[in-house]
Amino acid sequence: MPVLKQGSSGPDVTALQQKLKDLGFDPNGVDGNFGPGAKAAVIAFQQSTGLQADGIAGPATLAALGLGDGQANADTTSPASADTASADAVSADAVSADAVSADAVSADTASTDTASPADTDAAGALNLGGLTGKLPTAVIAQIPDTAKEFGITTNLRLAHFLAQCALESVGFTATVENLNYSAQRIPQVFGKYFKGIDPTSYAHNPPKLANRVYANRMGNGDEASGDGFKFRGRGYIQLTGKNNYTSFSNFVGEDCVANPDLVATKYPLASAAFYFNSNNIWAICDRGADDATVTRVTKAVNGGTQGLPERIQNFKKFIQALS
Repeated sequence: MPVLKQGSSGPDVTALQQKLKDLGFDPNGVDGNFGPGAKAAVIAFQQSTGLQADGIAGPATLAALGLGDGQANADTTSPASADTASADAVSADAVSADAVSADAVSADTASTDTASPADTDAAGALNLGGLTGKLPTAVIAQIPDTAKEFGITTNLRLAHFLAQCALESVGFTATVENLNYSAQRIPQVFGKYFKGIDPTSYAHNPPKLANRVYANRMGNGDEASGDGFKFRGRGYIQLTGKNNYTSFSNFVGEDCVANPDLVATKYPLASAAFYFNSNNIWAICDRGADDATVTRVTKAVNGGTQGLPERIQNFKKFIQALS
C-alpha cells in the first residue's frame, strides 16, 4: 500500500478509513478521500501507539494498522487486530487486547539514540545508558521522572517493570487498549458479559464493546453512559475505569478524567508505574532476578501467566542491559 496523506484518494484510503473507524478513531466518513477528518484520526492513532504523530500513513503506521505490505519490523504483530495476536494480555481489572512478543518495536519509535547524561544522573543509580538500542528513546526519556516519582530505585525493579510494560504494550507500540474483536472471539475473552447475548453487533465495534464489558464497575456508569470506552485501557499497563483515572489524576495533578487521552500520550509509563506503586508490586520485584520472581510479578500485573515466556525473556534482556 502506498503512503497515504491528506489529498490522497481511492480504495486504499477507503481501507484506511474503515480500519481507523473500526478501531474507534473516527475519520469523519469512509468515502475514499483523505481529508482533515482522516488526518486527525491518523494522528490520534499514531499518538495512541507512540508513532510519530504527523497525520501521514507511512509504512510504520500502515504496519501498525495491519494494512498493506508495510512492515515496521519483521517480528511485529500489529496491535490493530485483537484476533491475531499470540497471547492474551490482561490489564488491571480488565482483559486487554492480545499482546505479542515485546521484542516487536515499531520503526517509528525504535530510535537508538543514547539517553542523555542528565537523564542518567536524574535516575540516580539506574544504568539508563545500557538501555540504548533496547528501548525507544521516547520511553528512555520518561524513565528518570517516573523512577523518581514512583520509587524505581534499583536496576532490578526497573528490569521487572520494563519487562511487564514491554509485553503489555506490544513492545511499547500500543498505548490504547485494542477492543477490535470478531464475533467469534468476543465470547472467548469476555464470556461472562455475553451470556445469552449475541455478540455480532459488538464485533469490530470497540466503543460498543467497551461500553458493555466495562459498564457499572470501576466507577463507570451504565452502558449508555459511554464511560466504558472513555475510560478504556490506556498507558503501557492499561489504566482502566473511571476510579483509576481519578486516582491517577489526583496523584499527577492533572485532570485525566476530563482528558483521558493524556494517559496514552503524556503518561504511558507513569500510569504503569502508578499501578505498580498502588499494588505494592515493587516489593515482589525486590525478591530477585529468577524466573519464579518474574512469574510472581506477572501474576500481580496480568492476573495470570499469559505471555510468561516472553516476559521472562524480556526481563533477562533488560536486567543484562542494566547490569
